Amino acid sequence: MTPARGADAAGGLIRTAILMLCLPVLFAALWGFAATPMTLHWQFIAGALAVLVALLLRSRSHAVLLVMMGLSLAFSTRYLYWRYTETLPIGEGHTGFDLFLATGLIAAETYAYLVLLVGYFQVMWPLHRRPTPLPENSELWPMVDVYIPTYNEPLSVVKPTVLAALEIDWPQDRIKIYLLDDGRRPEFAAFATQVGAIHMTRPDNNHAKAGNINHALTKTQGEFIAIFDCDHIPTRSFLQLTLGTLISDPRMALVQTPHHFFSPDPFERNLRTFRKVPNEGELFYGLLQDGNDLWNATFFCGSCAVIRRTAIEEIGGIAVETVTEDAHTALRMHQRGWSSAYINIPQAAGLATESLSAHIGQRIRWARGMAQIFRLDNPMFAKGLSFGQRLCYSNAMAHFFYGIPRLVFLTSPLAFLIFGAQIIKAEALMIVVYALPHLALAVLTNSRVQGKHRHSWWAEVYETVLATFIILPTTLALINPKLGKFNVTAKGGIVDRDYFDGDIAKPYFFLYLLNVVGIAIGVVRLFFADLELTNTVWLNMAWATYNLIILGAALSVASERKQLRRTVRVEDELTAVVRKPGSRKIVQTKTFDISTGGLALVPNAELNDYAIGDPIEVALESPGRRQWLPGIVRKADQELLTLEFDKMTVAQESSLTQSMFGRADAWMDWRDRSVQDRPLKAMLMIFRISMTGSAKFWRWAGQHTLSRIGIGSRPPTRAAALLLAAVLLAGRNGETWAQRTPPPPVPGGGTP
Repeated sequence: MTPARGADAAGGLIRTAILMLCLPVLFAALWGFAATPMTLHWQFIAGALAVLVALLLRSRSHAVLLVMMGLSLAFSTRYLYWRYTETLPIGEGHTGFDLFLATGLIAAETYAYLVLLVGYFQVMWPLHRRPTPLPENSELWPMVDVYIPTYNEPLSVVKPTVLAALEIDWPQDRIKIYLLDDGRRPEFAAFATQVGAIHMTRPDNNHAKAGNINHALTKTQGEFIAIFDCDHIPTRSFLQLTLGTLISDPRMALVQTPHHFFSPDPFERNLRTFRKVPNEGELFYGLLQDGNDLWNATFFCGSCAVIRRTAIEEIGGIAVETVTEDAHTALRMHQRGWSSAYINIPQAAGLATESLSAHIGQRIRWARGMAQIFRLDNPMFAKGLSFGQRLCYSNAMAHFFYGIPRLVFLTSPLAFLIFGAQIIKAEALMIVVYALPHLALAVLTNSRVQGKHRHSWWAEVYETVLATFIILPTTLALINPKLGKFNVTAKGGIVDRDYFDGDIAKPYFFLYLLNVVGIAIGVVRLFFADLELTNTVWLNMAWATYNLIILGAALSVASERKQLRRTVRVEDELTAVVRKPGSRKIVQTKTFDISTGGLALVPNAELNDYAIGDPIEVALESPGRRQWLPGIVRKADQELLTLEFDKMTVAQESSLTQSMFGRADAWMDWRDRSVQDRPLKAMLMIFRISMTGSAKFWRWAGQHTLSRIGIGSRPPTRAAALLLAAVLLAGRNGETWAQRTPPPPVPGGGTP
């Protein structure tokens, strides 16, 4: 055991022991605080003091983070205890309809509380594992097979991954690169032969990617298998950083590294937040996997990982029973007593989904697969898992059941505003003094813990965009895990125009309209309500307004922005030298951005000789021999000199791939540039985005949806007509609503 690995292992065991000893004490304290009765006055003082303490704790030390988690859990537990014991609409003056809606809300809040609780458990002490050095004698380094599975992706997407894999720093007699082509394409076979990779096919496509890998396992002999999705381009140092951990521990089955994306996903592109706001997956790869690692619960994520052959063969190969074969495989290895590790250093980079529809399709597959695992091999009851592993796996699977709870939170204020339903039996001020500390402390704590990896309020946007689409797949998977099939996520496409994806936006359209109607009815109800009921109306309207902000942001995501480049430009400052073909005069400069199709150079006086259309050659810093890359100047001014690459040889393409993707430090500084979360600033950003989405919604609605039901002739007229109908309905029933006793309260909301 090396000193680095020994320190990681010993530290992890000590932390685990401390946490396991503290948990019973923590839960006893939470229960005692939650059950302590307080008047409205003292509840307000306690909540205000807790929020003030959280605001004053400016240090980011680990002890401070644990204190904030404790405060958050204390007031969230107290809120939920109060909800269960004092606020259910049972008894005289309440209807079965009230209780039905109240049950849905409190179930959603319970789900959110459990996710918050287990989420804190996962990240309360991340391991931050360091790479284990390899043996100094390279003769002891093992044989490695590199698998690159592909099905229908274009060669232009797959080619850089293969070229980069061929240049991985590893003894050439101990590494083989396999292109696993389920598309059985002749051009892929020809390319593999040309560059020195091994093209492998099979007679069928059973079990999709999992079957493709399992077939390769029967045809290869490497002691370890490195797996990369066909668009995940490895750095040359990938095996140097991962294999040491596997070599040093014979029971280590898996080493996983982050999935890093150098192109913006639909949220980042459509909202223009790329490199400004952490993307949807950054929380998992930046923080949660480090937290899982403490509990020996690192998940296999299907790519950018190395697996021990004996471990995968012991469980019968990659799991084929679900469409998330990666997490299912890791679960089965952990059940057999194998260990896993997470090294949080980006050592490969890939393409994010190009369109919102493709992104949603990918997430639907993940959600269905996790529900399938939950149904087939529920980690809470599966044999062979530790307590920590059970919680980490269960939380990962429970996360994908947020669809119904999110819809409940987006519609709960309407229960009172539209129907007058009493779903919380409490005064509005009592709801405020219990709910606000619970929500505020959760936001402040998550901001402090997750700030580099997930900004405040963005989880609500992500979940709102996906919620309605994952409900049916997850529900059906629980009923029948065999329903559904594996779908390949398309990569490397283009978006040829700006457009509003009305089909995707229909659920947001409907929910947005419902909340607008609810607020309009609430305004009318203010004229008929007494003072006590007025507070309830205002509180519900505030909640519905918050829902409109989140739904407006979701609508803005559905507004697709044009993306014509087939090759993604990456901002990167590399040393470059340029010359005219055949000339000995070279000019040194820096790149501004670069792609596999071209690059932009920082201009200087010596580059003034180049004009649009001129042939040019450029050489980039590269670990190997300098390669001159041919190109044509496409832009030449005082700001940038841009060029488009001309046809290149394989050697030139390989050199470009190494310069752009293969460097060991290629992605090291991306996280260093991340902006720390500030909750108010994050809310202002989402509000601005929401206003844009709302405006696009009304324009689109006026042109399409409302015209189909024949309301008015112009968009403003149609919208006004619809709201007028809601106001008239509220006026007709307002007197009846105002006379209801006791006054119906406002729901308290869910944990962010």
